[in-house]
Amino acid sequence: MPGRRMLVAVLLSTAGVAHAGDKPLYQPAPAWVLPAPAVDTAKLDDAAPVLQIFDQQQRLEDGQVAIYFESAIRIASPQMLTQSGTLPLQWDPAKGDLIVHKLQILRKGERVDLLAKGTRFTVLQREQKLEQASLDGMLTATVALEGLRVGDVIDIAFSITRKDPVLGKEMMSVVPMVPAPTKLGFGRARVLWKDGVPLAWRDYSGGVVGSAERSKAEAKLIAGGTRELTLTLPTPKPAELPDDAPARYKPLPMVELSSYPDWAAISRGMAPYYRSEGAIPAGSPLAGEVARIAAASKDPRTRAALALRLVQDQVRYLFRGMDNGNYRPQAPVDTWSLRYGDCKAKTLLLVSLLRALDIEAEPALVSSGLGDLVESRLPSPGAFDHVIVRASIAGKTLWLDGTQGGSRAEDLDDVPPFKTALPIRAAGAGLEAMPMRPPARPAQQVSVTLDATAGIAFPQLYTIRIVYSGAMAEALRGARSQIDKDKLAAFLDPQISAVIGNHSSYDQKMEDDAASGTVTVSAAGVAYQDWNFDRGRFRETLDTTAASLNFAPNRARTAWKTIPATSGALSDVWVERRWQLPNGGTGFTLEGQQTLPAAVAGMQLARKVTLADGWLSLQDRTTTGLAEVPAAQIPAARAEVARVKANPLRLVAPADLPPRWAAVTAAKQGTRLKPIFEAYAKAIAATPDDPDGYTNRAWFYETLYEREGAIADLGKAIELAPTADTLVRRAQAYYALRQDDKALADVQAALELEPDSDGATGFLATLKRDRGQLDEARALIEARIDQGGEKKLGWQVQLADLLAEGGKVDDAVAVLDEAIAAAPRNAALLNLRCWVRATHNVAIPQALQDCTSAVELSSSAAAVLDSRAMVYFRMGKLDAAQTDLDAALQGNPEQSASLYMRGVIGKRTKARDADAYLAAARMIEPRIDEQFGRYGIKP
Repeated sequence: MPGRRMLVAVLLSTAGVAHAGDKPLYQPAPAWVLPAPAVDTAKLDDAAPVLQIFDQQQRLEDGQVAIYFESAIRIASPQMLTQSGTLPLQWDPAKGDLIVHKLQILRKGERVDLLAKGTRFTVLQREQKLEQASLDGMLTATVALEGLRVGDVIDIAFSITRKDPVLGKEMMSVVPMVPAPTKLGFGRARVLWKDGVPLAWRDYSGGVVGSAERSKAEAKLIAGGTRELTLTLPTPKPAELPDDAPARYKPLPMVELSSYPDWAAISRGMAPYYRSEGAIPAGSPLAGEVARIAAASKDPRTRAALALRLVQDQVRYLFRGMDNGNYRPQAPVDTWSLRYGDCKAKTLLLVSLLRALDIEAEPALVSSGLGDLVESRLPSPGAFDHVIVRASIAGKTLWLDGTQGGSRAEDLDDVPPFKTALPIRAAGAGLEAMPMRPPARPAQQVSVTLDATAGIAFPQLYTIRIVYSGAMAEALRGARSQIDKDKLAAFLDPQISAVIGNHSSYDQKMEDDAASGTVTVSAAGVAYQDWNFDRGRFRETLDTTAASLNFAPNRARTAWKTIPATSGALSDVWVERRWQLPNGGTGFTLEGQQTLPAAVAGMQLARKVTLADGWLSLQDRTTTGLAEVPAAQIPAARAEVARVKANPLRLVAPADLPPRWAAVTAAKQGTRLKPIFEAYAKAIAATPDDPDGYTNRAWFYETLYEREGAIADLGKAIELAPTADTLVRRAQAYYALRQDDKALADVQAALELEPDSDGATGFLATLKRDRGQLDEARALIEARIDQGGEKKLGWQVQLADLLAEGGKVDDAVAVLDEAIAAAPRNAALLNLRCWVRATHNVAIPQALQDCTSAVELSSSAAAVLDSRAMVYFRMGKLDAAQTDLDAALQGNPEQSASLYMRGVIGKRTKARDADAYLAAARMIEPRIDEQFGRYGIKP
């Protein structure tokens, strides 16, 4: 609901106050507040804005910020009525008061004053953010609005005061802006401060970059020596920006105010709270930890790593914002005793430890989300939400974050992605850039070994290890006790798919290595190769790195031409894949790029490839988020990314590989397939109640033309979780074995589960045709054609094939004539019309014309060449037919019709390989003799 969201935004902008009160006060509005125009309920209709009043006013004086807010929300629907039945208000009692001025319900001709009737807010004593490891001390006051109706207007006005002792006389605040197209009946943002107070303000609603130049409006001087800044809401709709624009170009819907003259003033102001002198008393347990680290090594880097590990591993994170703790850290001895602390506490503890170990160290404020956007903001503590350690060893700056986990000595030079820091020093400091560089250890290191020795026609066995460090390792370590076998498999599955594609896995494990600060997950299983027959050779694309590169900034608009582009979020992944190739790797070669540019589009790339001794090794490392691409370099960067993607690394199989059907025949005679079946059995045993294990092995049986094995596994999957697709697959296997009654039963069961199943409908039509029920079969398909839509053409093709195979050749050609009239350059339709005529030996000249046209239009001509071969066969041109069949089999070596006709022609020309071709066709399609018998063709 927009009104509730706006109210929350205002509450979030209030940060604290002195003269604390843990109960709401009820007082009239302060004298400095200008009342908003009253809502005239008589003029409200359904088109009236939901937010009738959105009035926020602030007064900054003597280190205190008083925030007044009035909202009038029209209850426009029953849903809003439900959402608005209870009003919550939040405030920090350690820093100020919640003062309620008005709570009214406006109804046509009536104004119900709830405060006058004695309605009061109830304070809830609870920590709402405890599950996020946060104790912020905020209180929530709620009130239930009884008798509220649709059409009513809730009019509430309250103030929250805020004074933070840590800031002293300095003041800062944020005024949320409401941009168009949000509609307001009345909207205003108003800020007051004493004339002469050096208060600066800046409007970020048009983007942070250039905000200083845009914020030129003068705050006018009003009575009482007060400056007044007034902005009308809603503000103009922000200009659209490309998604890949850096954050500093994007609008922040707020006005910021600050009395700090510069960043150094903030640095100096925070310094007293981070003094380390006396922070570690002699003889204390913490002093013992210092002595232990000092005794372990004299090397400052080793000492720094041990101190950082101590803070990360032995002090859990818990934010403490209570009792003025937003900016003030707790003492190191308290942090060590309690064994918890927030970023402030952990940083002061780490600084104290490092200094006690004679290592130069100081705190540094950073923003966890705004990065280098900080540079363009007003100097204000509100620009930061995190604090880390800036250390120096041997003249090298180190940025250490005690709230992270798993950091070890090799990680000390890593730079957190905060980009800008403000060191905290007694003498003051300015902003300091944090130049990004690749981490010493990739956040994710993936090692995969694939056993492809069975041959390219079969699945590969794989083992995979993924080593996580940094934040991901910490997340896994923290959740380890909650990650059972099923959750681990669900987590690993997409990780494995990203590296090796489709797979079946088992033996998933997770291991925590405290010494290295890493978490390793591993698995084994079956991976599926993705070879494509292209230009007479089988080729497999290995280049997942090139495929994943995405850089397409849109800078077509004039206003965007000077905006740089980001290279994405910070990510660093190293992947090694090792394949053990068939036949010792003989005849396998590589094509495509074996090296990658070191840097492209702000990303850093590295590749190492070796092909030797029967093994192929590919190592890729990709690091993103380190740099932007300047606007002037975007065209060149896009071109470079396109060049890299256009030439992916591929593995090329030997030219003399036998066709797949021959490889299957040979493999069945040996033991090459045994390890694959064993792996499938392990995957099933690991999750016996998961039907996928059975359907995966059924697929393998299907690729081996072992229908009985497929039927058995599909049956087990159906017992566990029947689906229409699984039933249709089993029906097809039954059909291939001439068990038509069982096939029909499965198809009917599939349609009961999924009445609109395309596969089941089409197969049922085929079965009815074979049973002599052509009219019923035809009616099934025509009903689907009548539904129209994008599937209509596919159903027309199926109807034409059904009619032709059922002996209704003229009807089949008529269906195709209609379809071709609508799509005259569709090669598939022309090919089918050619095939129908040729197989039934009618209109052969027209068939040849269709096939010739289809060859010219088709990008993949194997099916068309097969059809034209049939035309030449009918014409008695056996040599021409054989030439087309050989070419078709070059494009698709498993095209059963081409294999069969190659055998038929071979028989007639007494070729020695005729029987082999026929056997291959019958293995792939056991009922192919029946099909060609309908055409009057026999070997």
